[in-house]
Amino acid sequence: MKKKISIHWFRQDLRLSDNPALTKAAEHEAVLPIYILDDENAGDHVMGGASRWWLHHSLEALNLSLGGMLSVYQGNPQVVLDNILTCFDVEAVYWNRCYEPWRMHRDALIKVNLKTRGIEAHTFSGSLLWEPWTIKKDVGTPYKVFTPFYRKGCLNSVEPRSPLSAPENANYVGDLDHSGIGALGLLPKKIPWDKKLEPHWDIGEEGARKRFEAFADEGLSFYKDGRNLPAKSYVSRLSPYLHFGEISPNQLWHAVRSIGDDKHIEHFCSELGWREFSYSQLYHNPELPRKNLQSKFDSFPWVENADHLHAWQTGKTGIPMVDAGMRELWQTGYMHNRVRMIVGSFLVKNLLLHWNYGERWFWETLVDADLANNSASWQWISGCGADAAPYFRIFNPVTQGQKFDPDGKYVRQYIPEISSLPNKYLFNPWEAPELVLRESCIKMGSTYPYPVVDLKQSRESALQAFQSLKRGET
Repeated sequence: MKKKISIHWFRQDLRLSDNPALTKAAEHEAVLPIYILDDENAGDHVMGGASRWWLHHSLEALNLSLGGMLSVYQGNPQVVLDNILTCFDVEAVYWNRCYEPWRMHRDALIKVNLKTRGIEAHTFSGSLLWEPWTIKKDVGTPYKVFTPFYRKGCLNSVEPRSPLSAPENANYVGDLDHSGIGALGLLPKKIPWDKKLEPHWDIGEEGARKRFEAFADEGLSFYKDGRNLPAKSYVSRLSPYLHFGEISPNQLWHAVRSIGDDKHIEHFCSELGWREFSYSQLYHNPELPRKNLQSKFDSFPWVENADHLHAWQTGKTGIPMVDAGMRELWQTGYMHNRVRMIVGSFLVKNLLLHWNYGERWFWETLVDADLANNSASWQWISGCGADAAPYFRIFNPVTQGQKFDPDGKYVRQYIPEISSLPNKYLFNPWEAPELVLRESCIKMGSTYPYPVVDLKQSRESALQAFQSLKRGET
């Protein structure tokens, strides 16, 4: 006899606590918790290598918390669900909403199909503080500038809901025919590059809780200004946990506000607001990952230079602050937020390479790769997005390093071959006198590369390109 069950479909909510869909599913006699790896419908947005590595370990942690009852599949979710329905007497299917355009389209079809079969299908908000269609101007159009979006839209809207406890006494059941986590093939197959990532992360819901507690103890009270210092532990590093739903924004929002109400807490909450703003942009502009929000940039004179792109990707541009950031990314799957802006500005303005190249590389290498955040952030730094940094605002990686890494600790950590340089030349070794280079055992062009571009000249080229855009030249 078939078991009468509900299904909870895990997606980007890989946790038990504050999981609205799971809480509702647990009200049934039994719950079949499932995860489906869907590479068929993802198109250009199949998860990158770093994200797949994280997902593998996150699913393992989730399965452990479910007592080994997580059933894992891969393929088209509609087909997978149809197969499950032949084996179980399913009353209802529950899931928390995702907001990537391809997922929204797919989920709508699945919901209709389930209902035509007489099966309840219920969706919930589990990964955002406010649904993107609820935050609009008084005239009904979406916000295009962050400050009014957050202050007039979000903060004047309903208070984010209080977090839910993990379901108690839930009766989880498994499917003996599921493929298993290992069968998903999420880990690297030939070169074990993931081994270098492992020491930097404690993946899963418990790891997310520990990371937040460490941030609350060590970083939150310095956050507003300290978050710009890449050598310090003042940033939360919670972004991958948020993306995979190992912790919810509601949990973070209420946890920090329970601590107090100072400028650091307000700034952290506003950063959660920026995440909401990115999702709002993606919801209202489904082509955000590929199409300039400001159409005038469609005729921008980008260049093609494979050598420059490779130098940027591998941290060998000869610009220490840029290279340190790209090496941090490669070694840890993460990059400090201030440095993301520096390396992004260098790619699109000093190298004049299209922001799509940066977006694609981050998608492949970041453990927190998120379609909304990644796309909106690259459009922001490129000057073509919503509330974007003006294109003519070009980050100088030398002065940025001197200001935000004044002791050189960050650069020395990731570029040890120039660590013996005095601070005066650490961020611009090409300007160091030959005597200083010899004393530091550095030979430019051998120990460390010369810059791939001249910062001053490339800045002028970027400004000229922008001026041609303003004049309507092609």
